[in-house]
Amino acid sequence: MNERIELLLRILCDTIPSQADAAYLFAQTEPNQESVFQAARGLLHRKTVGRIWISDCTAKSGYIGAPAYREAMIQSGICRETIEEVPMDPTEILHTQIEAQQVVRFARARGLRSLIVTSAPFHQERAFMAVVTAALREHPMLALFNLPGKAQRWDEVVTHSQGILTGTRAGLIESEQQRIEKYTAQGDLACRAEVLRYLRRRDAID
Repeated sequence: MNERIELLLRILCDTIPSQADAAYLFAQTEPNQESVFQAARGLLHRKTVGRIWISDCTAKSGYIGAPAYREAMIQSGICRETIEEVPMDPTEILHTQIEAQQVVRFARARGLRSLIVTSAPFHQERAFMAVVTAALREHPMLALFNLPGKAQRWDEVVTHSQGILTGTRAGLIESEQQRIEKYTAQGDLACRAEVLRYLRRRDAID
């Protein structure tokens, strides 16, 4: 089977455990944040998790910042007490690799065994690959699962990628694939075959 197709389908249609230790919402630009908020509400409603993690950084790279993000989550119906901030390195920008590395380190420090990863659907594959890459290097026993955010209008023009890339959500799919190829070639992302091996091992243990 084509590894690219298999991995994408397994990421977008993952099997979620009945309970996990926490869920991490990747930082989104404002037009995309309701996508991940809705996924978080569903996890909390089903009692799959009791903790929702977000980046603790200030407003940067299109992210409205932890205080505003937290308030928007609460306004959307997410209980304040469930929201926990993951410390980020004090960098000038916030990007997927930084978030992935820091959430894995936070999970390791907290002794987590399982974590659900959530991002906007067009970004979910790269986000998950980044977290798996970090986990393989620093916390290989962490069981990672995918729950993409709710799909939003694909023809809507939005900002993404540190708040500087603009296009329709459908158009962003191609740019995400290009980033995956680029960062894999650079060694910043584990290759698709390695991520598939991780998923197979995860499911065999589970």
